[in-house]
Amino acid sequence: MSFLFSTRSARTFKPKKHIPEGTHQYDLMKHAEATLGSGNLRQAVVLPEGEDLNEWIAVNTVDFFNQINMLYGTITEFCMPETCPVMSAGPKYEYHWADGTTVKKPIKCSAPKYIDYLMTWVQDQLDDEMLFPSKIGVPFPKNFLSVAKIILKRLFRVYAHIYHQHFKEVINLQEEAHLNTSFKHFVFFVQEFQLIDRRELAPLQELIDRLTNK
Repeated sequence: MSFLFSTRSARTFKPKKHIPEGTHQYDLMKHAEATLGSGNLRQAVVLPEGEDLNEWIAVNTVDFFNQINMLYGTITEFCMPETCPVMSAGPKYEYHWADGTTVKKPIKCSAPKYIDYLMTWVQDQLDDEMLFPSKIGVPFPKNFLSVAKIILKRLFRVYAHIYHQHFKEVINLQEEAHLNTSFKHFVFFVQEFQLIDRRELAPLQELIDRLTNK
C-alpha cells in the first residue's frame, strides 16, 4: 500500500489506479491496508472470511500495480535504453514483449520500453470494466483469473529487473526496505493463491526463499 513509500516515491511511472470510494472493493482495500499495518504479511494476504476470491485478487492486483508503479518511478532515470538495452533479470533471463493482440510475435526491446509496454497493458486491463468490474453486483468474467495470472506474472518481471539491474540505485536511494516489503507481500499473495508458476519466479528464487524463510 502507498503508506510504505517515501515522498520521493510519490513520483509514479504511470498514473496511479484508484479504486472508487464507496465501493465494496474500496472497503476491501481498506481492510487490506489495516491488516498490512499489523506487520504480518502472511496473514495480510489471506482471503477475508465471506469475501469473493475474484474481488480480493482484483483489489490486490490493483495495489501491486500501484506499488510497482511507485518503485519503478524512483529509478526510471537509471533505467535507460543505453544502460538496459534488453529487458533482463540477470544474465540468464531475458524477456521479449508480446501482448497477444497488438504485438503477437515477441519483440526484443530495451527494459524501459518493455516496462512501458507492460505497465500500459496492465493499466488497460485494470481500466476495463468488463474485466475488472468496480460496480457492486457486476460479475467477474469467466477468464478473470487467467488474465489476473498473466498480469501478476508480468508485474513480477519488473521486480526481477529492479532487483537484478538496479538494486545498487535502490540502496543509494534508501528504498531497499520498501522494495523488500513490497516484494515479500507480492510473493506471499501469489503463493497463497498459486497465481504464478514456480518456473516464472526462478530469477528471484533465492531471494524468495530468504524472504519467506524457506
